[in-house]
Amino acid sequence: MSAGAEPLVEVRRLRKVYALSGRLFGRAAGSLTAVHDVSFAIARGATLALVGESGCGKTTTGRAVLRLVEPTTGRIRFDGIDVLALGPAPLRRLRRRMQPVFQDPYSSLNPRMRVGAIIREGLVIHGLAEGAAADARVRELMAEVGLRPEHARLYPHEFSGGQRQRVGIARALAVEPDFIVCDEPVSALDVSVQGQVINLLLDLQRDRGLTYLFIAHDLAVVAQIATHVAVMYLGRIVEHGPAAAVYRDPIMPYTRALLSAVAPPDPTARLQRLALVGDAPSPRAAPRGCSFFARCPHPRKDAECTRTVPALELKAPGHSAACIKEPPRAPVDGLIPPPLIPSVLDGDDIHR
Repeated sequence: MSAGAEPLVEVRRLRKVYALSGRLFGRAAGSLTAVHDVSFAIARGATLALVGESGCGKTTTGRAVLRLVEPTTGRIRFDGIDVLALGPAPLRRLRRRMQPVFQDPYSSLNPRMRVGAIIREGLVIHGLAEGAAADARVRELMAEVGLRPEHARLYPHEFSGGQRQRVGIARALAVEPDFIVCDEPVSALDVSVQGQVINLLLDLQRDRGLTYLFIAHDLAVVAQIATHVAVMYLGRIVEHGPAAAVYRDPIMPYTRALLSAVAPPDPTARLQRLALVGDAPSPRAAPRGCSFFARCPHPRKDAECTRTVPALELKAPGHSAACIKEPPRAPVDGLIPPPLIPSVLDGDDIHR
């Protein structure tokens, strides 16, 4: 977030612990900490990309911000409102301003409802429009996301994946939100369709002043849309900064490994992969100290890393990382790489 910008969304020391029921090998199953002390802020009209491997806690973080799951501890403020202090009625009113777009555009839509009814539902629930006015608003929303009016009579299974995601976006827009949590919104789509949906989200952000929390594992997608990037590993944010700085000068070896896995736009370019050894530890048995220690290729790592949990500290202006062996550094001149996925402005995934 830029200096002096007023955050729309502010999360402080968010933590989510799941109790594991039953018994395992004669012992109580215990608990699983999915999110550890996560903090970030998102300015109005900005996009924070939350990236990391599957199971790192990024989806749980997004759902906790919306209170689709209840955080164990922490603070969430939205436009100055303490979200965790709200009762059912004020929380329902606030949900108009905070909406999700889910990863799977098929399972997130009711297969027994026509698309027009799916988009109309939020208008009716929140008392925004009824009757002919609601029908007109549905047509406007469908046109805004690139669907035709006659599609309102169809069911979700009659659409392509890209079209279904457009329906999910229209449903979120129906209640006029300020903030949208996009949970892997393009990961289930073909690459060319990904470009179309990303361009749609960018157009909507420009026209409506939307703020996004964009959850993804693909840094090529993130390069298209993010103003800031937060990298998660085993429930913690391990690097955070402006997108240009994170792409230009990644600090954490984990971030460098994620970036090295991105295919370059030039198919003839030689790849310099940073391969990590082993798998991420289980969150049920997280190691002491730095959770990345066993896979870390840092030349200066030592026993201190196994004793100390590294805090997220400033290493360069506006750029933080969680590494006790990485000293503060001066920013490196350079530019964010060009977009890494196709930018299909005129393409159309709508069948005729």
